[in-house]
Amino acid sequence: MVIFSIRSREKTPIDTIKEASQLKLKITEVHHLTKDEHALLERIRCDTQELNLNNVTRTKAYFDFYQKHPEIHWAFLGHMVSRNGGWNMTDLKGDLLTRLLTKKERNDFFNFLERGNWLIFQDAYPQFLLYSESLKRGKPLFYLLPNLNISTFMETIWDYFWKNPNTYILTIALVINEQNYLEKRVIQNSVYQKDVLNTLEFKLQDHLSFNHILFPYRKKSLAGQTLHQFQSLHERIVLGKRLYGVLFKKRDLFMKWAKEHPHTGSRKDYWPHIFNNVNEGIPGIPYQLRLNSCKLRWGARKIYSPDLKSAWKNVNHQEAEKGDWFHDWQVADYLSELDETQLSGEIEYEYCKTLERLELAALAKKVITLFD
Repeated sequence: MVIFSIRSREKTPIDTIKEASQLKLKITEVHHLTKDEHALLERIRCDTQELNLNNVTRTKAYFDFYQKHPEIHWAFLGHMVSRNGGWNMTDLKGDLLTRLLTKKERNDFFNFLERGNWLIFQDAYPQFLLYSESLKRGKPLFYLLPNLNISTFMETIWDYFWKNPNTYILTIALVINEQNYLEKRVIQNSVYQKDVLNTLEFKLQDHLSFNHILFPYRKKSLAGQTLHQFQSLHERIVLGKRLYGVLFKKRDLFMKWAKEHPHTGSRKDYWPHIFNNVNEGIPGIPYQLRLNSCKLRWGARKIYSPDLKSAWKNVNHQEAEKGDWFHDWQVADYLSELDETQLSGEIEYEYCKTLERLELAALAKKVITLFD
């Protein structure tokens, strides 16, 4: 007689996190803060506020933290993505978009980008500071996260990371958290829906593939990914996973570049052969095509891409909207490993074509004519 043994499936890290997050949804604990805990939370709030002045200060803070805590991969990912946020902000005062958008449209676009950048920092950075303090004290302090208005999902994740330092799970969890955090506060915000996301200009930007996330490395080399469905929460999370895969496949090269090129907000940071933070143009002169296969035409002036501090003033933000986005533990399914065999970071050709299309649009002064 043959006896078959039946083994239950071994529990995976995702299973463990799902169970813990389910429990969090069911149990609401009230923790009465000590005087020391009050002081710590206030210090974290103050330190975060001090660094949350503008895109440049945020971007630097992410990188500084990563260099102290290289096990927190999202800090470097956040740094590189935040650089792109700054470049998108200064584009609104550069050569091309000033010819395509009205002043109101450019201000609306900036406020949209700035609010998202600000919100992510004031949510992510306190988590990093609390993690750092936990290391100093030799004990986890993540039960304090709700007092900083951080999702209970991240409390579960940090508790898991403390016991099982899985950098991939922590990074993707932070991607999931930040994109869900933005969903109602920015993407579904009625003001941004009306003034930005539902405008013809935003849709045309998407059609022009202007949603590139660029990771510079070596001299003039770029890697990255492109997002076409910005309003899709699922697509943004999957993009974050792909970006993480691209970035950490060549982490040393990207790190070397980042150390050698402090973030200013100008695209001159990565392509000084094409962009300049000084306007070389002559006021009143119609735009002339300057690029050919991502090289300046003979005698052409560089494209103006200002530093952030020259382009925009600091913004005084209203307090972040309260509320926890986490209501469905199945969101943990996004923590599954990405199939990196199909992951390509090639983006230079696509980005060059984007610049050429934007130049043509600036020359015509009517983007819509490109699609007649």
